[in-house]
Amino acid sequence: MIQVFGGSGFAGSYFIDQFSSEELIVNSRNDYFVSNKANEIVYFISTVSNYNVKINPYIDIDTNLSTLMKVLSQCKDLNLTFNFISSWFVYGDTEMPAKEESTCNPTGFYSITKRCAEQLLISYCKTFKIKYRIFRLANIVGYGDKKASPQKNALQYMINELKSGREIYLYEAGNIYRDYIHVKDAVSAIKQIMLSNKYNEIINISNGKAVLLKEIIDIACSFIEKPGKVNSIKTPEFHANVQVQSMWIDNSKLISYGYKQQYSIEDMVRDMVR
Repeated sequence: MIQVFGGSGFAGSYFIDQFSSEELIVNSRNDYFVSNKANEIVYFISTVSNYNVKINPYIDIDTNLSTLMKVLSQCKDLNLTFNFISSWFVYGDTEMPAKEESTCNPTGFYSITKRCAEQLLISYCKTFKIKYRIFRLANIVGYGDKKASPQKNALQYMINELKSGREIYLYEAGNIYRDYIHVKDAVSAIKQIMLSNKYNEIINISNGKAVLLKEIIDIACSFIEKPGKVNSIKTPEFHANVQVQSMWIDNSKLISYGYKQQYSIEDMVRDMVR
């Protein structure tokens, strides 16, 4: 039985769609109870950007660390595997493409607390002999992220603006590299690894390809009848301080486990535009 925490979010909802109701326990928001029927936990709960510090500096700490421990501490006497959904943000300023063994130098409260959560998880699981997996997701895209904003899934937000005929503003004219993966490819990869006997490791979930943001926007505009105007601005100081400008991550390990990309960049953009 698979128990899912954070299943109502963008990636979480796609993940649970892969299973029948008989295979899943999906906790509702603010329900942190771990069932003794679970043999796999998939943990999606997380903040989503480095901007919370401007509102409340405790949001990332409470959500990414304290809430994680509420769930994890219930697992020490259970025979299960804890699958933790992490992010490329934990790499921070490191050599690219970032590998699972690369040194992590995160900046920003979201990025730092996600990395800290990984380390707490590893330490706790080793102490109490709990099997674990950590999945570091690249930029997840696809149809249906209703909470897209300038801080969360900014690409989907900008495409929505273009569809509505409004102007968008690209940092550095879009000369920024990202590693995009369709949400269906991402959750399929997670499921595939969960069905294997791979434990106690970190796995990048990505396509391992550096794609320029401006190329994505150009493709999106070609799919929109009357797109809004695309402008360029300098990267704001705060954004530059808390997030690396470009990032892509190595997916050699994922490929060795049988991953095959199903959605091309054009497929991803078309899905976001519809």
